[in-house]
Amino acid sequence: MLSRVLVLLALALAVCAAHAEGSLFKVPTRDGVVTTLFWESAPDAKATVFLFPGGGGGFGKVEDGKATGGNFLVRSAPYFLANGFNVAIFGRPNDMDELDWTERTEPKHMTDVAKVLEFVKQKSSLPVWIVGTSRGTVSATAMAINVHDPAIAGLVLTSSVVRYATPGAVPRQDLKAITLPVLVFHHAKDACKHCQASEAPLIIKGLTNAAVKKLMLVDGGANPSGDECAGQHWHGFIGMEHEAVDQIARWIKSHAN
Repeated sequence: MLSRVLVLLALALAVCAAHAEGSLFKVPTRDGVVTTLFWESAPDAKATVFLFPGGGGGFGKVEDGKATGGNFLVRSAPYFLANGFNVAIFGRPNDMDELDWTERTEPKHMTDVAKVLEFVKQKSSLPVWIVGTSRGTVSATAMAINVHDPAIAGLVLTSSVVRYATPGAVPRQDLKAITLPVLVFHHAKDACKHCQASEAPLIIKGLTNAAVKKLMLVDGGANPSGDECAGQHWHGFIGMEHEAVDQIARWIKSHAN
């Protein structure tokens, strides 16, 4: 009897371990090109979040089944999982060192994004919410405009690139083409020159055909440090990651079909 209990306990632990670890995939997206993806499934998930980190893209190394990058979305992946979302983090294609401003709206990037989405849909048939942060909002917005897939349920933009002079800035894109629900989530103290909170309403103004649109300015966290446009400052919701993701998750769930 004891041996049977031990076997069942070992199986239960194995199942928990499987849920607790993500995987790195290299998805063929163009001729001779593969794009990296970090995937982790949540138990009893209700949807999938398709995350675009900021900076040059990527999610750091995958160690012990976890992405190690310091970007807000990457380090907050556990909070999305805890809220019942599968996590898909878009990485980088192997034909470029980083995803800069201009690359994020180009056709080849949209091809990579669409192919990775197809792979994600093979992992889960649940609705997909596009979520970008900082420079990742350029990609997320472009995806919402150019990738027409019924699996896409909505768009969340955090620490958006709103400075009109910046290539690919969200207000410069064809926002009227977006009919999805959109949440614009921004820290009131964001000091990045590309992402001033005072300009975030420009996104809402441009979303003339969005089914639902909401601007949430938040204020919280603690101990910002380093570059004002990096993940460890207000720009990256430092010290309030859990609270920020919980607020985003509640909004997504309230607008799920």
